[in-house]
Amino acid sequence: MARIEINHLVKKYGDGFPAVNDVSLDIADGEFMILVGPSGCGKSTLLRMIVGLEDITSGDLLIGGERVNDKAPRDRNLSMVFQNYALYPHLSVFENIAFPLRLSKTPDDEVRRRVDEAADVLELREHLERKPANLSGGQRQRVAMGRAIVRQAEAFLFDEPLSNLDAKLRGQMRTEIARLQRRLGITTVYVTHDQTEAMTLGDRVCVLRKGVIQQVASPRELYEQPVNLFVAGFIGSPPMNFLPATVEGSALKTPFGTVQLDERRAAAVSGRELVLLGIRPEYFEDSTFVDDAKRDRGSAFTARVDVTEWLGDSQFAYIPYEAPEAIRAKLRDLSRELDSEELRTQAIVSIDSTSRMREGREAEFWFDTSKAHVFDPESGENLTRDAEAGAELTRRATQDREEQVAEAREDRPAGVA
Repeated sequence: MARIEINHLVKKYGDGFPAVNDVSLDIADGEFMILVGPSGCGKSTLLRMIVGLEDITSGDLLIGGERVNDKAPRDRNLSMVFQNYALYPHLSVFENIAFPLRLSKTPDDEVRRRVDEAADVLELREHLERKPANLSGGQRQRVAMGRAIVRQAEAFLFDEPLSNLDAKLRGQMRTEIARLQRRLGITTVYVTHDQTEAMTLGDRVCVLRKGVIQQVASPRELYEQPVNLFVAGFIGSPPMNFLPATVEGSALKTPFGTVQLDERRAAAVSGRELVLLGIRPEYFEDSTFVDDAKRDRGSAFTARVDVTEWLGDSQFAYIPYEAPEAIRAKLRDLSRELDSEELRTQAIVSIDSTSRMREGREAEFWFDTSKAHVFDPESGENLTRDAEAGAELTRRATQDREEQVAEAREDRPAGVA
């Protein structure tokens, strides 16, 4: 296992376009780091630079304290799992897993021991004599992971390994990858565009936008304290609602009424005229379901429900509102950049599944203003982000990870890491 240090890394292609632009990132020994962002943000390019499949234009890459910019991929001692599995169809599962050991001329007894131990970890023992064509997608992905394990590499690198699987298998494989990484305690860098994978797998998540890091933090900090509009819009499903609001002293006038700000938030928006109020769907409620004990920390409003979606354990209501054209254009541009459904001028609110709201009728809603964020519509900066609270969330996550890594090293099976 090894620490990976990325210092001011740049990747430019022939036309001068920076696919990765001045990226600096420190991945701790044993950490599970997620690289996430929409298509074209540079996450796969960065991963390929780490493994050595892409040349580095400028900057430094250190693995285990050693600069590896000019080292060939085979000399970096990293194991990579690809999106398309990259299995040899004519070889058995055993020989696919053993392939890197055969290349390094490992003795047969040692090959058998390592492959058997990896097969036990991945529950592939009964499939060792089968060919890849006779395996399910999830089993093929486990074979690819087995090949990575037996190398006893410094780190695992995953390039969107679950994107070819159906939804049910993705969920199963997410759990298996998380369990395996915790068990082995090995440094892991995982690329995905799926925010569910990012939020459930990573110790920390690095959000990229056009080759530039936007925020590196624990999943909880990204969710609760996003640094800008891009991160707030990318993390969360359904996405955060962005409501146009005019500043009136210590209050914001929104399409859903006036929202009073606490002293910290009021100071952050002082002197501004138009801002965006960000509220996640789950911070709304049907007003009739709100406990009296917390009602005072929020704001109630009445609005017409356009559409409802009942999902069994939850329910969504869609509430249209009016917004200036500049705000509409900003939300359209953000939607295109995020590769997501259009962030239209409607609020998506999550309400109790037993709520009896009806489409086309007015209803009373409540939302928790203590969890709202205020953004600058021009720069996208989160004006009310509590940096100290966010840092504490990531500090706790890091502490938990370090304890898990220490436990994994004590219990790690011999020969598989």
